[in-house]
Amino acid sequence: MINMLLSYQLYGNSGKNYLIALIIFIITLVLLKLVQKTIISRLEKLAMRTKTKVDDALIEIIANIKPPFYFLLSLYFSIKVLSLPTKVTRAIDILFLIVLVYEGIKATQRIIKFFIFRALKKNDDEKQAESITHTFDIFIQITLWSLGILLILANMGINVTSLVAGLGIGGIAIALALQNILGDVFSSFSILIDKPFKVGDFIKVGEDMGTVENIGIKTSRIRTLDGQILIIANQELTTARVENFQQIKKKRAIFTLGVVYETKKEILKKIPKIINDIVSQEENCQFDHCHFKEFGDFSLNFEVVFYVNTKDYNQYLDALQKVNLKIFDKFNQEQISFAYPTQLLYQKNI
Repeated sequence: MINMLLSYQLYGNSGKNYLIALIIFIITLVLLKLVQKTIISRLEKLAMRTKTKVDDALIEIIANIKPPFYFLLSLYFSIKVLSLPTKVTRAIDILFLIVLVYEGIKATQRIIKFFIFRALKKNDDEKQAESITHTFDIFIQITLWSLGILLILANMGINVTSLVAGLGIGGIAIALALQNILGDVFSSFSILIDKPFKVGDFIKVGEDMGTVENIGIKTSRIRTLDGQILIIANQELTTARVENFQQIKKKRAIFTLGVVYETKKEILKKIPKIINDIVSQEENCQFDHCHFKEFGDFSLNFEVVFYVNTKDYNQYLDALQKVNLKIFDKFNQEQISFAYPTQLLYQKNI
């Protein structure tokens, strides 16, 4: 019975050949899985003894190799002992190439992303590095998949040269049609490379201000003070005037205080000291100056300047609010009247 099965012929191959192919398939599949586990185990032990993240990246790449790849690789080696029709062999070769290209692109993508993120993290914080890496990742995928598809088509006997030439002409037409979108894309690279602001910075664009939450390919998202998400095209951000409050170590507060003309001279002399005392007592505030600056239309104006030692805009507003409230209370205690627009009419009796 066994001899009959071994000598049985099917599509030009004996049962013995099929058995050998099956054994090769099983052994290869088991060996590949064992090699994967062994390499991962060795790398994990190495990763525990080293501070570098390279071995962690290698572990992730090897661990993400899926079973279909091992299955097709085992099948590819096992059918070499069989005499199969050319079309079948060709189909298996192309299928194996597709899986090989797929796994190769995924592994290459992870390696490039890892080194880009590692290089960027040296000069940027983690959020900014992740944002830039995500932006580059899209172009990395487009490039790798384009090369992979061309490789597969070339092995299928398709004339890639004429195809690339046709794509080049079509690419020019597409670029002209999508010039606004491409403008935003290149603007995103300009923002990420030139770094006028980064994720987490508090900025002001025109009349809008808020915290940068994301820098995308086409648009960037800013969380405004009232909690809304403001979506702005990257091209607009590179052409508009952007104020970055995050880059300064301390924020300058400047405002004008107006008191009524009826205020006595002795009180006017006391106002700078009153302001100095209030600001100096406030935490993180540094008094600069307070001077009787000018005679206004309806008020005697004092210019007040002090600094708040913070990068956070909300903390700056909190400090400014505390100072203003204390000035209001102190002026009431000293019976100093704030000025407001008034008009006096003089009537002459004839």
